[in-house]
Amino acid sequence: MDKKRLVMVGNGMAGVRTLEELLKIAPDHYEITVFGAEPHPNYNRILLSPVLAGEMTIQDIILNDHSWYEQHGITLHLGRKVTRIDRVRRQVLAEDGTAAHYDRLLLATGSTPFILPIPGNDLPGVISYRDIADTDAMIEAARHYRHAVVVGGGLLGLEAANGLMLRGMDVTVIHLADWLLERQLDATAGRMLQKSLEDRGLKFLLGKQTEMLVAGESGRVAAVRLKDGLELPAELVVMAVGIRPNTVLAESAGIHCQRGIVVNDTMQTYDPKIYAVGECVAHRGIAYGLVAPLFEQGKVAANHLANYGIGRYTGSVTSTKLKVTGIDLFSAGDFFGGKESEEIVLNDAAGGVYKKLVIRDNRLVGGVLYGDTADGPWYFQLLRDGQDIHEIRDHLLFGQSHVGDVGHQGHSKAAAMADSAEVCGCNGVSKGSIVKAIKEKGLFSLDDIKRHTKAASSCGSCAGLCEQILSATIGGAYTPAASNRKAVCACTDYSHQEVRDAIRAQHLLSVEDSMRFLEWKTEDGCDKCRPALNYYLISTWPKEARDDPRSRLINERAHANIQKDGTYSVVPRMWGGLTSAAELRRIADVADKYQVPTIKVTGGQRIDLLGIRKEDLVSVWKDLGMPSGHAYGKSIRTVKTCVGAEHCRFGTQLAMNMGVKLEKMLFDMYSPHKVKLAVSGCPRNCAEAGIKDVGVIGVDSGYELYVGGNGGIKTEVAQFFVKVRSDEEVMEYAAAFLQLYREEGFYLERTCHWLERVGLDHAKSRVVEDEDNRRALYGRLLAELKDAPDPWAERIAGVERNEYEAILI
Repeated sequence: MDKKRLVMVGNGMAGVRTLEELLKIAPDHYEITVFGAEPHPNYNRILLSPVLAGEMTIQDIILNDHSWYEQHGITLHLGRKVTRIDRVRRQVLAEDGTAAHYDRLLLATGSTPFILPIPGNDLPGVISYRDIADTDAMIEAARHYRHAVVVGGGLLGLEAANGLMLRGMDVTVIHLADWLLERQLDATAGRMLQKSLEDRGLKFLLGKQTEMLVAGESGRVAAVRLKDGLELPAELVVMAVGIRPNTVLAESAGIHCQRGIVVNDTMQTYDPKIYAVGECVAHRGIAYGLVAPLFEQGKVAANHLANYGIGRYTGSVTSTKLKVTGIDLFSAGDFFGGKESEEIVLNDAAGGVYKKLVIRDNRLVGGVLYGDTADGPWYFQLLRDGQDIHEIRDHLLFGQSHVGDVGHQGHSKAAAMADSAEVCGCNGVSKGSIVKAIKEKGLFSLDDIKRHTKAASSCGSCAGLCEQILSATIGGAYTPAASNRKAVCACTDYSHQEVRDAIRAQHLLSVEDSMRFLEWKTEDGCDKCRPALNYYLISTWPKEARDDPRSRLINERAHANIQKDGTYSVVPRMWGGLTSAAELRRIADVADKYQVPTIKVTGGQRIDLLGIRKEDLVSVWKDLGMPSGHAYGKSIRTVKTCVGAEHCRFGTQLAMNMGVKLEKMLFDMYSPHKVKLAVSGCPRNCAEAGIKDVGVIGVDSGYELYVGGNGGIKTEVAQFFVKVRSDEEVMEYAAAFLQLYREEGFYLERTCHWLERVGLDHAKSRVVEDEDNRRALYGRLLAELKDAPDPWAERIAGVERNEYEAILI
């Protein structure tokens, strides 16, 4: 029997999900052909923002690579836009002449970004934010230009603004509404979000309308003019003002469209041989832009394409769970309320938490959560089921602490959740479906759950809850560390831990030896695996393994921070943040001599000289006559201090003295990621020790040590580690903790993420509770750092001058 021919136009998330569902229930029913206008296989569009922010790569967000299409016998045409549908001959034609006949046609053409119809909207430098090409264009623009304006304060606009800011641009967001995310948040939550983003460096102009875009002398956009006359500099303008269903192809074929391609409950158009799913669709007058309803549509379409004919799509009740630049948000239902509604509100502006629940006739009809969204799934279940909440009204606002994205580290009662409770909103996966898959397919890891149920595979915010369910279902057989198995990169199938183990077991001493022994897939590795291999070698076999300069990032090769314009910044070390008049004079003289354009005091209490030319670096270091600050490396950065008992009337311990001791002890210490310390002389904590990798706080009877803090994109508060009495104990415990991290942490894994993976109890058992092991760790670190060379001094002395120049080039 000949297979029928199914052609799909569009290669996005909704369309490919339909194919996945179809292949599950009728794998041999169709000969499938897919046309994609983009040159990439199916990828997770939700994760474009982390790519822009530099947190992920394009490869990281691919959902179905080329091998998936080959495995299922799917003919894939990438970079070929379909321009015509011949419904009489049942044929689609691409702009390059490629044709394909169909028995059934699936339209998944998605949406197109809306570009404001204003003068200058076609200038170079004006782009939308919708796909990989847009993301690449923004990354490239950030390398060359300073000022960016994002038009639109919705989710995409804010993510674009944050990503561009992280890449060094000065960013202003212009928004027509009076508060941000006005469709997902009420005014209070929107303004809290604005303040938080402003604190991070973004600028906002709300209630403003863009009038035109102004060209510069080069012809590129140079400014944005508002209707009130205000003009902003802008070498990059990102339009993020909304999307529209892409109906051009369908309309040209005579398919009925009204605010989208009109479909019935079986996802068929007025032509029963043509189906449509995704953002291009209008179902019962509604076009959905969230992933969850689009995947529901795909499941129904697959059901009918397989000739089962039992599924119906009747619309979706939606909730929105977002993470905007590290800030958790949730909204669902009618969260604005009205005269017939009641509101229960918790507003803790100082704590960054806002909760608003809207109740009507003893039922939850809507809600907004800001900062603390752990109970969002529970509220959504109450809302969707229409449950009577009058008996729990008194504590409704405080939620069910056992439900949420807290993972195996929380006090989980996931076992008490109903099987019908939705766990993954993006993919519409219930707890019962996950439990069934775990039992029937023998699943043991979060990756297994993603692969077999799709839960946690889209935005990932339900990953922790999936882990709770896994733990509750299989008990001790569940090992959170299973996620460690992820390969270092595409060059190898080995995980970070397996690479480390091999280097130690086989006494490997070079990058080339490691690649040869581990049978690396690529001859020379890549920029992801080479630095990792090099770090594992020099941390496992210090002073024995060969440190490969080619396998270090550019900053570590140059021993200075490269800037967006190709110049460098130099941060000389000031032990514990202390300096002298002589050092300050030398810094000033250097700034004058080399015409340093910018001098800045950093958050770590150091002076940063920005804008130094590559050819002047060695001369600058020589004239400064100060040690390297290592501000450029995955290494010890600074030990921040307050004035302590040396000067402060509240001080209980000598913070500056302690800080100098720690920084000198750790000089030249390389690690999986940058490491920052702080010493506060009293519990008032002026040195912000509570958000450092190692924080030391003086108390009357000694010191308290805190570990695993992080003041980065998402602030992590350090956890209490141990209380000690003396300076010597501070140094021993801090050094042992850092050495354990150096020996166990994966490359580019911060201390907070390492502790999240191995557990604080593990670190305590190896350092606090095991005296012999603590002293051994302390001894190994001191031995490695003994007589540590100053890389600046080496270059100044000309020991490796020629090599340095070659590496830098």
